[in-house]
Amino acid sequence: MLTRGRKAAARAALGLLEALNRRRARRARPRDTGTVRILLLHAYGMGGTIRTVINLASYLARDREVEIVSLIRTAEKPFFEMPPGVRVSFLDDRTVPRGWIAEYLSRRPSMLVPQEEKAYLSMSLLTDLRLVRFLRSLRGGVVIGTRPGFNLVISLFAPPEVLTIGQEHVTFDSHGPDLKAKIKRRYGRLDAFATLTEADLTHYAKALRSSPPKRLLRIPNAIPELAGDVSSLEEKVVIAIGRIVWAKGFDRLVNAWKTVTEAHPDWVLRIYGGGTPEREEKLRSRIVDAGLSDKVFLMGSTPEIGVELSKSSIYAVSSRYEGFGMTILEAMSKGVPVVSFNCPHGPKEIITDGHDGLLIRSKKAVALGEGICRLIEDEELRRTLGANALRTAADYRMDVIGAQWSALLTGLEDREEFPDCSLGTPA
Repeated sequence: MLTRGRKAAARAALGLLEALNRRRARRARPRDTGTVRILLLHAYGMGGTIRTVINLASYLARDREVEIVSLIRTAEKPFFEMPPGVRVSFLDDRTVPRGWIAEYLSRRPSMLVPQEEKAYLSMSLLTDLRLVRFLRSLRGGVVIGTRPGFNLVISLFAPPEVLTIGQEHVTFDSHGPDLKAKIKRRYGRLDAFATLTEADLTHYAKALRSSPPKRLLRIPNAIPELAGDVSSLEEKVVIAIGRIVWAKGFDRLVNAWKTVTEAHPDWVLRIYGGGTPEREEKLRSRIVDAGLSDKVFLMGSTPEIGVELSKSSIYAVSSRYEGFGMTILEAMSKGVPVVSFNCPHGPKEIITDGHDGLLIRSKKAVALGEGICRLIEDEELRRTLGANALRTAADYRMDVIGAQWSALLTGLEDREEFPDCSLGTPA
């Protein structure tokens, strides 16, 4: 909560911003979608959000100017290849020396982003100022936020001649109460807000019912084009992909593998993904303690995950929750059937149990292990599910999902009126 003095200062700042927006709205040209800018935390990093944003940017660049604007840069080179025709820029390049003022500001906490935002520690007063300066410099086009912190800042500071779209890559329920409260107050100022799943769309529709954005819709992620052939489903390999974090439940997967290895000691589990050294060591210790050092392998990160999927026969999902489950679709695109906990949101919207994968309704690791064993032992079922998985994945091709984004942009461009410049009350 803000103190009385800070509230007064915030109200004064909002009043000034409202006046500036009204002045800009009187002079601005009609809003258009010829230029699209997508905000990312770290464009040169690795992860599902980065991969899907690059995929979307490549599609939109066919007939629009597209720029990926990265809040920070901590790597010299990108983990994923950047598509031709897409510009990439950085607001806080941490690979080069900064002046003393920037260094000082970078050590001060963000004042615009709630502490419950998962990227809060990557943000600072310096990134606040540079993000606001970037937004206020825009003279038209579209800006798309890809996380709550960005969406909240966009809703306040994007000029009235800029079309604003918020996007969510995790679930509403995964946010803390302070972040949820700010979402309820501010997302109504966005021109559009897109979730990845129908379940999350329902939650946001309920949360934003008193002040909804102009468009509230679901647009799932599209499958990027991956190297590698369709799997033959003959390798005695089960694969899992994801950051080594609690949400992905790899501890549960290791426990599940005890069940698998007792029945099928000739099969191995490969886990692809990175994490902090501490988390990786903790998971490695769990594998050793379980006596699975020669059965479960931490493979690290790879930009060619399609090749690795093509060399596997089953894809395992042990997540405690998923925002969507992009890797499920990537596995399906290689004809690999999925065995997944029926965790909230993504898996149960993508997987049809018994048709293109198996949904494990129990939360116990042994149940996941038994599901994997079922597909190991029933080759006919494994191949049937794999063939159906290919057909499911086809519904998430970039040309299908990209067309939904194009339709959204076209629909927003047809609305030429400027938004209400009232910014409400401070948090």
